[in-house]
Amino acid sequence: MIPVRCAFLSLALCASTLAAPSWAQGPTPTLLPEENAPKAVTVPYDDKLSRLAEVLGSVHYLRTLCKAENSGEWRGRMQQLLESEAKDEPQRKEQLTAAFNRGYRAFASVYTDCTQAAIVAEERYRAEGATLATEITSRFGN
Repeated sequence: MIPVRCAFLSLALCASTLAAPSWAQGPTPTLLPEENAPKAVTVPYDDKLSRLAEVLGSVHYLRTLCKAENSGEWRGRMQQLLESEAKDEPQRKEQLTAAFNRGYRAFASVYTDCTQAAIVAEERYRAEGATLATEITSRFGN
């Protein structure tokens, strides 16, 4: 059994800072892998963790849209998730951040006002996130 480094997952959901893309001018140079470069780390629960990050992005957007109490806490918790799960693993950090942003943008493209449907979606996503957190910790936790 592999220990989950993210102990706070059992508390439910998390959230992070949104990564802004950096745009280079001109063609992007081809980078060759260095011999001593850290290898990409994967763990059996990466798919579920990625989905959790996506759910967190969605919840963060919807709670902010609907001016819910403590709506900003989701970004901070995602930052905690990144620090505990991918602190020294840039590829995993990038993947989890991309998942968070994907969830955020998915709802930003659909909801521009806080409607009853947005409130229901937020409640369902929080429930899904809580389920994912419980599954990850119960299956892969210490």
